[in-house]
Amino acid sequence: MIRATDHSTGLLFDRWSHLGPRQRKILDASWPGVFRNYLLHTLPVGLIAVHFDARHGRPTKELYTVLGALILQHMFDFSDEEVQRALMFNLEWHYALDIPDASEENTYLAERTLRNYRALILKEGLASVIFGASTDELITAFEVDAAKQRMDSTHMQSNMRKLGRIRLFAATIRAFLKALKRSHKKAFAASISQELIDRYLAKDSDGCFSRVKPSESSKTLSQVSRDLLTLVEMFSAHNAIQKMETYDLLERVLREQCTVTGEGTEKKVTVKPPKEVPSDSLQNPSDPDASYNGHKGQGYEVQLMETYQAGERDPKIPNLITYFDVNPAHVHDSAELLPALDATEKRNCCPEHLVCDTHYGSDENVLAAEEKGVTVVAPVAGPAPAESITLAQFSPDPETGYVTRCPEGHAPLTMRQTETQRLIAAFPKKTCQACPRQKDCPVKLEKKAAYLRYDLPSLRCSVRRAREHTPEFREKYRWRAGIEGTNSHLKSDFGMGRLRVRGLESVRLAVAFKALGLNIMRCARALAACFLICFRLFPAKITSREHLYSRIRTLFEKITPFSLKTQLVA
Repeated sequence: MIRATDHSTGLLFDRWSHLGPRQRKILDASWPGVFRNYLLHTLPVGLIAVHFDARHGRPTKELYTVLGALILQHMFDFSDEEVQRALMFNLEWHYALDIPDASEENTYLAERTLRNYRALILKEGLASVIFGASTDELITAFEVDAAKQRMDSTHMQSNMRKLGRIRLFAATIRAFLKALKRSHKKAFAASISQELIDRYLAKDSDGCFSRVKPSESSKTLSQVSRDLLTLVEMFSAHNAIQKMETYDLLERVLREQCTVTGEGTEKKVTVKPPKEVPSDSLQNPSDPDASYNGHKGQGYEVQLMETYQAGERDPKIPNLITYFDVNPAHVHDSAELLPALDATEKRNCCPEHLVCDTHYGSDENVLAAEEKGVTVVAPVAGPAPAESITLAQFSPDPETGYVTRCPEGHAPLTMRQTETQRLIAAFPKKTCQACPRQKDCPVKLEKKAAYLRYDLPSLRCSVRRAREHTPEFREKYRWRAGIEGTNSHLKSDFGMGRLRVRGLESVRLAVAFKALGLNIMRCARALAACFLICFRLFPAKITSREHLYSRIRTLFEKITPFSLKTQLVA
């Protein structure tokens, strides 16, 4: 039976009248007030309720309470046990989740219940849905201008151990043998030798592999690779075992880390050099989705896009994260710009100006963003051309891309475009031979004339590179650095640097709720600034909560219109 309280409809009597005015003021001006007044009623509990019968069965836990508790768990980086205690005894949690009756029936959640509901959220893919709906509500309530945004990625790790190649082989074999012994006891007893059992399933087997001497690492690596090939060949014809996830990991490690030569009994296995191992190879059998980045290491890449205010910042308007995404570490940032724009466009919070680093600023991305009405402010990737004279100095026509004259003022004799979309400008040979800047010029002397060969992407990148040295570009681009503080804040204060979970979907859920938690904290800071301004302008004694809200409403009517006043008075 579904149990969900209506939090969107107002009540005749205030259920929180037992709190004192100071307690209520502090709660309303901090994160519990933001969560209760703006987000609680927007949570998509209907997508979870479809898994329960509306009339029959034991009543569920109050769905808004469970879903809200899972969000707050990642917001404060709590374990399941800490969530259980906070939900039972923490007044801020009770106020945020609108639980006025602190009875055991309303506040107790078993750890198993948290795991079950978390599994439902993962099954329905609600991470992005909850983040998008809640963030859109905050954008509207606090009148956040999404026209200017910035984007960046940051590296993070799941709850997995960093393994070297020997321990990776050993851990994968051990995981397979344990699963085989548990699910296929007869096959395990008939096929697995005592030598393999002693090597990989003994109590100190993990410690033995971790204490391998550097001089013996090559020998040990050869041994575990042969064991890996033996197990793969041994069960290659067993259909039930082939369907095991751990057997797939065996084949994956063998394919990515080793080279198999020969046929039949003559098969030999050699370990690939580290440079030949792909970046998306398995890093740990406990988290098959994680991959490797040569610059940042093992783990995942998190894409974030947030609003910002150029110039003097208004403390009443927060900067909010509008988009997030999680990918394995090997995925390049350049592929993430357009999905971010598409996602925010569907939610009506797409930026007009997007500031990002060179990884996002490819020519293809810039052109595709312009078609969506978005101006991408990003430096051009790669080194500058060796010649001191660039294509941008040839006065190109902005519509056709044809050059009109060289830096010395000479017009080309002819302009044409080849079938491969390359442009060729022909200049008088004698004029170019006599030019004092001929050594630094991209125009090349040939038999009939001097030719400048280029394509439109190179021309556009050259024009963009020339703009990077202008004060206008530097003024726009300097605001990109602010998102580094957001990355640092999420890692240091919200626990995003190393999560408690493993697997891509679980990691995506944790990142979604942590990013939403940061938005809540920023809105609480903006809300506190509004309260502070109110008390400074109205120093008279506030006699009641209704008196306080009437003063706030009067203040907001005197200053710039702000939709928050209607929410506070409601």
